[in-house]
Amino acid sequence: METTQGSYVSGTSSQPLLGETIGACFDRIAARFPANEALVCCAQGLRYTYAELKTEVDRCARGLMALGLVKGDRVGIWAPNRAEWAITQFATAKAGLILVNINPSYRLHELEYALSQSGCRMIIIAPQFRTSDYAAIMYELVPELNEASPGQVQAARLPELQMVVRLGDQRSPGMLTWADLLAAAEQVRPEDLQIRQGEQQFDDPINIQYTSGTTGYPKGATLSHHNILNNGYFVAELMGFTEQDRLVIPVPLYHCFGMVMGNLGCLTHGATMIYPSEGFEPLAVLQAVETERATALYGVPTMFIAELEHPDFKRFDLTSLRTGVMAGSPCPVEVMRQVQSVMHMHDVEICYGMTETSPVSTQTRIGAPLEKQVSTVGQVHPHVEVKIIDPGSGRIVPRGETGELCTRGYSVMLGYWNNDEATHKALDRAGWMHTGDLAVMDEEGYINIVGRIKDMIIRGGENVYPREIEEFLYTHPKISDVQVIGVPDRRYGEEIMAWVKLKPGVTADEEEIRAFCQGQIAHFKIPRYVKFVETFPMTVTGKIQKFLMRRQSIEELGLFDAAAMKTA
Repeated sequence: METTQGSYVSGTSSQPLLGETIGACFDRIAARFPANEALVCCAQGLRYTYAELKTEVDRCARGLMALGLVKGDRVGIWAPNRAEWAITQFATAKAGLILVNINPSYRLHELEYALSQSGCRMIIIAPQFRTSDYAAIMYELVPELNEASPGQVQAARLPELQMVVRLGDQRSPGMLTWADLLAAAEQVRPEDLQIRQGEQQFDDPINIQYTSGTTGYPKGATLSHHNILNNGYFVAELMGFTEQDRLVIPVPLYHCFGMVMGNLGCLTHGATMIYPSEGFEPLAVLQAVETERATALYGVPTMFIAELEHPDFKRFDLTSLRTGVMAGSPCPVEVMRQVQSVMHMHDVEICYGMTETSPVSTQTRIGAPLEKQVSTVGQVHPHVEVKIIDPGSGRIVPRGETGELCTRGYSVMLGYWNNDEATHKALDRAGWMHTGDLAVMDEEGYINIVGRIKDMIIRGGENVYPREIEEFLYTHPKISDVQVIGVPDRRYGEEIMAWVKLKPGVTADEEEIRAFCQGQIAHFKIPRYVKFVETFPMTVTGKIQKFLMRRQSIEELGLFDAAAMKTA
């Protein structure tokens, strides 16, 4: 009797996993390619060879040690894409410190939660970015800074926080400067850093990245050297990276896309990291590709769309490009075709993953048929297993049937920081990470993501969980109840909509609700649409039917075109 093939694949590979720490890898690559350009920061006018970058990274690591930080301490970084971000990333890894990535869009409420939940002893901040005055927010959160000696803060709201390092030359009360941090390195011998580095094991935690939580609070995915070093290595390996490659990284470094697939993908191959600007600017990307003769470019679909639609697009010579990654949200097929043709990225690849899996679990390959490149998220990654199960029974479904995608392997996080309950919900006893995504696997092992079990919204590559926004909106004095959904959007893939039920006898308009969010939650979480209702569609048992809300909203807002858009 013929048995149906199940939806399970394992990524066999002739390339072994890297069994080393990030610091050891950095030193090995810097010794092998000392004169190769490692980092180019266009906005800052900075360039470093691997030898020069190693000098800066080691100085920063020794400075962190001199300030009393010990293995396992948490160091937050709240800054856009700058040289100091990369230097801090590599330096904390060498010193055995756990880097806590803080989204540059975070406001006070979210910043306080991340610093408190992770127990950061130090935070490194940019003075400001776009409309955010980080320094002002920091003083609001920690008013004790005004009277404190730099490096000796005692904060009532953040009892574990002792040090704030401000980038730039300006001195601010209670804060150390970046120069202060580097100058402190003189107190620690290079041999002491070598000893500290030698104490690291590759399974040690090295990074905490906050993902929005369905309970209203973000969860800190805790990742090891082994998790992220290998994931960055294999993403770049599948693109055929060598030390000759030059990668433009316009995606944010706080996210795995930037710091793992970008920075660590380049590091592991001796390739060049190029930051075109502090935050995404399509013109800066096009300029960087041309000026730096970039061979690769990363981005979420909305970034590629903005680059293609830039009025000066045709002025730029992009013929040096050959590859790159598009990830973060589904890609419109036509956009993929344009990226391959007019941007010359013939070998552009699509990746799928999540922060909890370091992040990539599947990737298209060079030479894959166009149909597979534009309609799937590729095949399983090396050294990773993927299965698709019936969410009810947990049994593996046959090929071609829809189920929940689960992944297992070196890339699965250590767990959520100080949150055993959430960890046990996400990771089962056999070590499988349950993604919550609905997927289908074909006969050749190509995977297509067809939906989400829960109602997560992906807006322009940012994962947004409605519950988090709902929890915040519940604090509005006029709101009795609120439900948040995602509705289709041509530009961002999805936009955020809030259905709001007001308390009896009060009135409010859309603008008032949005104004309440300004400066309190990240801009990409602020609802674009607000609908005032008396009731929500519910099942007989009282469960909210968000799919009916979405359907009704598409009709009322006339979003049929966006809903019908074909995506990869």
